[in-house]
Amino acid sequence: MFFAVCATALLFMVSASHSAPLACEDLVRPVDQLDLRQLEGRWAMVAGGLSYLPNLERFKQRDSATVNFLSNTSDTSISYSRSIRLDNKCQYHSYNISLEGSSFTYDGTDKSNVSSNFAHTSCRDCIVMHIKLVSKKQQHFYLFSRRRQLEEKEMEEFRAQVECLNMPPPAVLDPTKELCPEETADGPAAQPEEKIEEQRN
Repeated sequence: MFFAVCATALLFMVSASHSAPLACEDLVRPVDQLDLRQLEGRWAMVAGGLSYLPNLERFKQRDSATVNFLSNTSDTSISYSRSIRLDNKCQYHSYNISLEGSSFTYDGTDKSNVSSNFAHTSCRDCIVMHIKLVSKKQQHFYLFSRRRQLEEKEMEEFRAQVECLNMPPPAVLDPTKELCPEETADGPAAQPEEKIEEQRN
């Protein structure tokens, strides 16, 4: 009887240790290795956490958003285009970023003011972009996926990450809203924005 009780207690402790949530330093750590080939292609924005409440409210107004990373032969730089559908209209912008491990910087911006990286996620087909605006003391934490809607456990992880960063609860985009069509040679030209900070909203 005593052995059975001890065995049951041991099994419970092992089970609890496996289901215990990750510590914050593990949840928001940068990815260990960034694979540019897996990064290429189109990703739908699923949710976003923003520390500055007015930006978060503006973020909630968008219907949908995507990023599309272009194929690139360089190991240190890549381009991507972004689309946002707002009030049934699409806005397009393009960016060039320089890579260093899991961190990246936007070309033409002050590296001391903007700190960015791809953060950890256990979601198999997701990427998380963590952007910090140093001078404004603001953070942006964006979740993208190949899917429009994620499983609840995947969303719970993202909410926990946002909470670890001491930000308000994230806004989740409606997966039924239409995405902007991908740009073509005949479509609207992607225009780089004047201020990188504007693209965080």
